[in-house]
Amino acid sequence: METKYDDSVLGRARVQDTPELEAYYKELESLGAGALWTVANDIEPWEPRSSSVPMLWRYEDLRELVLRSSELVTPEQAGRRVVYLVNDKRRDVSAAVGWLYTGIQVTRPGESTSAHRHRASALRFIMEGEGGYTVVDGNKIMLEVNDFVITPNSTWHEHGVEAGGKTCIWQDGLDIPLVNALEANDYAVYDGKQPLIAPVNHSPLTYSGVGLVPADSDWDKPYSPLFKYSWKKVYPALLEAAKVNEGSPYDGILMHYTNPKTGGHVMQTMGASIQLLRPAEHTLAHKHTGSFVYQCAKGRGYSIIDGKRYDWKERDIFCIPSWAYHEHVNLSETEDACLFSFHDLPVIESLGLYQEKVHPEGRQVL
Repeated sequence: METKYDDSVLGRARVQDTPELEAYYKELESLGAGALWTVANDIEPWEPRSSSVPMLWRYEDLRELVLRSSELVTPEQAGRRVVYLVNDKRRDVSAAVGWLYTGIQVTRPGESTSAHRHRASALRFIMEGEGGYTVVDGNKIMLEVNDFVITPNSTWHEHGVEAGGKTCIWQDGLDIPLVNALEANDYAVYDGKQPLIAPVNHSPLTYSGVGLVPADSDWDKPYSPLFKYSWKKVYPALLEAAKVNEGSPYDGILMHYTNPKTGGHVMQTMGASIQLLRPAEHTLAHKHTGSFVYQCAKGRGYSIIDGKRYDWKERDIFCIPSWAYHEHVNLSETEDACLFSFHDLPVIESLGLYQEKVHPEGRQVL
């Protein structure tokens, strides 16, 4: 059984208001101060507490609205045509969960955005289309469905679709709410056209994504030099891992996208992961600190989050707040399912804030 906490126990604030105390509080307030015991039980919870709620955004409900934005506004007018996804409890900071932002962006053939940069870090997960590309600090990279792409903070970047391509849609993920909360964000537009400094796909061709790193590489930046993680290499790696590993009882075959130079997370404030659920797999439930945004990259199934079922299929997006019990189920008896996710684990882990707890009964009751 889980431990039950009671604020009436010794060590928690239990002061009863009196007229004298209320006058005292007002006097403190007039001086920009306050009595800690009046807020202690709220700001020091017994366990981690999230201000977000679990949510699921169905792609079939949003896709036509995303496409319609490309008819209503141009890239020049909007800067970026994005339908952002917002948590019911985080609308004040435009967050999808915790301090993470996500949205769905559309670009038509022949279109491109102006090069820009911001202090917030960004990432993309490609949902559909052909001929899409990104340019990061002068490195042009072609994009394919289910590719994972990073845009580290303060790098100049732009996106587009070649004239002979097909309309591209991808999921954006940024730490905008976090950087804004730290009052450290900024934004700038490149003056003119960003020049290319390397051959197309230089980054993914140089850093192969299979554990090989050039011996003469002098990369010294705090983020991954591999700007694109190709699905053509990621998915086979998942299948190979599944042949010889049982995986996690809570996440199936779970693998993190990493910086090939360090083995750590791809960026300083956001990480990303990919997981495979075998046919009919039903994981056990656990909870941990860290906020997660998921997209179903393959298959169909459902997740139980804090006792409620959320059904998902390809391209659906859902979030799991920090410290929420969750478990995943692959509904297919014959096919695997894959879930992409991005999260704030680099921040949580670097600050020593990660903790995890398994469900006492193994799985949740709906």
